[in-house]
Amino acid sequence: MDEGSKYKVLAGQILENIGGKQNVESFTYCMTRLRVTPKDDQLVNSEAIKQIDGVIGVVKAETLQIILGTGIVNRVADEFGKLIGSAGDFDLKEAASKTKSDIKKKNATPFKLFLRKIASIFIPLIPALVASGLINGITQAIVQAGWLSKESQLAIILSVIGKGLFMYLGVLVGTNAAKEFGGTPAMGALAGILIINPEVANIVLFGENLLPGRGGLIGVLLAAIFMAIVEKQVRRFIPESLDIIVTPTIALLVTGIVTYVVFMPVGGFISDAITSGLLAVLDIGGVVAGFILGATFLPLVVTGLHQGLTPVHLELINAIGDDPLLPILAMGGAGQVGAAFAIYMKTKKSRLKKAIGGGLPSGLLGIGEPLIFGVTLPLGRPFLTLTACLGAGVGGAFQAAFHVATHSVGVSGLPLIFLVNPNEVILYVVGLLISYAFGYLFTYLFGFKDEMAAEFD
Repeated sequence: MDEGSKYKVLAGQILENIGGKQNVESFTYCMTRLRVTPKDDQLVNSEAIKQIDGVIGVVKAETLQIILGTGIVNRVADEFGKLIGSAGDFDLKEAASKTKSDIKKKNATPFKLFLRKIASIFIPLIPALVASGLINGITQAIVQAGWLSKESQLAIILSVIGKGLFMYLGVLVGTNAAKEFGGTPAMGALAGILIINPEVANIVLFGENLLPGRGGLIGVLLAAIFMAIVEKQVRRFIPESLDIIVTPTIALLVTGIVTYVVFMPVGGFISDAITSGLLAVLDIGGVVAGFILGATFLPLVVTGLHQGLTPVHLELINAIGDDPLLPILAMGGAGQVGAAFAIYMKTKKSRLKKAIGGGLPSGLLGIGEPLIFGVTLPLGRPFLTLTACLGAGVGGAFQAAFHVATHSVGVSGLPLIFLVNPNEVILYVVGLLISYAFGYLFTYLFGFKDEMAAEFD
């Protein structure tokens, strides 16, 4: 069977157990997961999906999340889209209009729902964030090593390529926020422009000039969501013949005024509170805070809610120039890798060794889902007794103790080396090795016995 046929078969098996194309309301995918919104959850056979060869795991949340792994999920999603007769774009506007009863049946807390909303805005941006962050980080590393002059044209070109996204990120965030909340994407982009436009500096309110970008992504989110609400409310009273002219004009005018008077100051206050709060936790809590944050990150990855932290990382970079939180959380994946190595060394089951061997490369590169859903979570104890999490906690404590930080956002694991501040790279690598070692040690001594792996016989 050729590669294309393999992905088509896998997509077909998934679709069959979801209840067929008539039961798919919408779908999208991220780095490792096919995210499907079924019309009727009762028609979905989650257990059968888990048994499909090629499926690593299944998470039932706001959407049905089918973990497939990097390099596979995009190809399966493409075939999935062909099977249901669409291009594969997630209709966020339709998803946003789901009834409250549909949401409640997921038995999710308001906080989880909020994080999922935020995650759905930032998930489509992850490839761009990763690419820009790596190019920017590698460029800085090359310049720092003296292999390239900072003033050289090549360094300038690479820097422009790597930093461009972060200069205009508010436009993309506004676009996605508008989609998520039922507005017009272009109007959401305008909400972002309202915040980052350099001409904002010429506006004087309450005796002071406004600062372009004040409020950051929090302000953009507030403005874009407000714009979508205004747009929908105005459209209810405007004749269709005038809608294209009147509705966007009123929405932009009202949102612009409210943004400069309310959203930029409020967004700035919230951003400052998040930044100062996290820094205070790390300063006061020190290694204890680092241990707790590192140890509790893996359960967040299981739910898929970790993507909701993206704006927090970006706000830290925007406010203080770097992000001390990301290296700590990155230890979650490292502890998981150490646990997987321990299981590999102890088990005599060839199927389990094969599963670990397939997931370890992704784990080392910062993609933890294949190991979580394919190895440790099915086994139970290495995850549920938190041996992997404990290893992550030790590494997180180390990162917090030495104040390691990144200058951009991206995937964790080994690739994060290129995003760590140049003078802290060695410390980050040491912390990574510590998490590997303690994840291995805790799991080897306390977390695994071969009889636990009966399903791998």
